[in-house]
Amino acid sequence: MSTYVYGITASSHPSLPEGMEGVGKPARPVRILKEGSLAAIVSDAPEGLRPKRNDLLAHQNVLSEAGAAGPVLPMRFGNVAPDDGAVTSVLAERAEHYLERLATLEGKVEYNVKASHDEQAALHRVMADNPEVQSLAEANRQAGGGSYEQKLQLGEAVVAALQAREAEDAVELHRILEPTAEAVSVGPESTGWLANLSLLVERDAPGAFLEAVEEARKAYPHIELRVNGPLPPYSFVEPGPSEPAGAASESMGSRMGQE
Repeated sequence: MSTYVYGITASSHPSLPEGMEGVGKPARPVRILKEGSLAAIVSDAPEGLRPKRNDLLAHQNVLSEAGAAGPVLPMRFGNVAPDDGAVTSVLAERAEHYLERLATLEGKVEYNVKASHDEQAALHRVMADNPEVQSLAEANRQAGGGSYEQKLQLGEAVVAALQAREAEDAVELHRILEPTAEAVSVGPESTGWLANLSLLVERDAPGAFLEAVEEARKAYPHIELRVNGPLPPYSFVEPGPSEPAGAASESMGSRMGQE
């Protein structure tokens, strides 16, 4: 039977709660596979697994429980190996790399910060701060609203100014938050967000990070910040030396024949 992998930890990691269940319907019992100094948190893999809400939550719950007791290298949802032997084989093959990453992530958690503009507040800021936009708006006002071409020119100038403001605010947000974290990972660009940052923070001392978030909210009220965490450090599980950048926490699944 295929083996579903939740994460990797040290073989000395405290046991998970008795009777803990993972993905699947019915939910599969979670168990530990040990290989030398490492262990994998696994369960039998259900057939036809899809990223449904219950299974996503089950995956997250297993990692949260494991992470509360010590460092865990979390796997993304859907990492499936052909069998238990394939899992322990990879643990043995990549022991040095996994142990180094576990040491780096000891006592750390991830927080994700997504930032977007409050549209009206950002527009007011652009109108107040941008001389070109102010000049065009004033010319249109004096012309009784302006011609079609004048209105189009003003609209294009406003869009360009808002885009420039987004880029500037993303840099400034990074500057404010970076000193409070052990590391920062910039997420992929996505429509609707001017910044998508993941920060590696001390589990027991997130105060400086959370204070910096509040500082940013007060200093830039036109920016809306959404903070999610603490999370398993998905964004900081680096690929090994023989793997391409971007493999990250999915690397084990790909090496074991991820389905």
